[in-house]
Amino acid sequence: MELNLRPKEECRFDAVSLGEVMLRLDPGEGRIRTARSFRAWEGGGEYNVIRGLHKCFGMDTAVITAFADNEVGKLMRDFIEQGGVNTDLIYWKKTDGIGRICRNGINFTERGFGIRGAVGCSDRANTAISQATPADFDFEYIFGKLGVRWLHTGGIYAALSEQACETVIAACKAAKKYGTVVSYDLNYRPSMWSAIGGLDKAREVNREVAKYVDVMIGNEEDFTACLGFEIEGNDANLKELNIDGYKKMIGKAAETYPNFKVVATTLRTVKTATVNDWKAICWADGEIYQSKEYNGLEIMDRVGGGDSFASGLVYGLMTTGDAEKAVNYGAAHGALAMTTPGDTSMASVNEVEAIMGGAGARVKR
Repeated sequence: MELNLRPKEECRFDAVSLGEVMLRLDPGEGRIRTARSFRAWEGGGEYNVIRGLHKCFGMDTAVITAFADNEVGKLMRDFIEQGGVNTDLIYWKKTDGIGRICRNGINFTERGFGIRGAVGCSDRANTAISQATPADFDFEYIFGKLGVRWLHTGGIYAALSEQACETVIAACKAAKKYGTVVSYDLNYRPSMWSAIGGLDKAREVNREVAKYVDVMIGNEEDFTACLGFEIEGNDANLKELNIDGYKKMIGKAAETYPNFKVVATTLRTVKTATVNDWKAICWADGEIYQSKEYNGLEIMDRVGGGDSFASGLVYGLMTTGDAEKAVNYGAAHGALAMTTPGDTSMASVNEVEAIMGGAGARVKR
């Protein structure tokens, strides 16, 4: 497997993400519908990956996003800066003070416990990033002059609006022009695509984006919905993934998109909201690699687990070039991220590598 990463010395950033960053309001152990106070965080599918690459794995990263130029936008920038991610590439959009022109996205997130599943309630229509166009970001400057080794983006951002569809394609094209490796998380959300054309639009956009992707991330539903590849041999409830069926599906995808170097997915069996079985698989060079299994994993907050898998996977690919090691970095990082609150990881690379090596949960003193 050869990803042909640009040399670090000629790039300002190891990695950047393109997507929406929302204000996450968390009622803690309570319910959204009965809360009287919320803890504020930042989070977003694409951003969570890039933050993990910096905060856990020590890489030099930046976020490409847009905020309404108001106090909430400045709060979001402060959250991002606390996570150590560079904010120079944020586009600030003027607003009228009440959100008619544009606003910042909000995501209420309830963690779930036992038989009660997690709940998300987002409020993200008409946001600054959903309105942003390719002209609002100088991709030639970002990928050409500054230099970026890796771009991560995804289908949640693409589904926000027609403008987002155009912007994600423009970013991927510019990244490939300058030799930046591109990863993309399909993350199919039918409710988000419904306003701009539904499944047909999702397939149109994702099939175009796929032409520029080196590392494609998504589960079996994502590949079926977004790219039209059916998996053979799965059970009706998609609880157990048939590895042979998955391999055949990926073979079809790789034949259609020979630019795919790596394809990866997480595999989760939900026993309760707080106990999951968790592992991941990765395809590269015609081979399937499976991570260590984390059965009976106790979950504090499952939101962002898949994003932390992606950041561990990217780190492993960038530093080792070994798909088997990379999928294990991803699975361990995702598992650890779900043991702490918030969208983003609080793990360290030493903790990730210890878990990969079989470390237990004994107290450390």
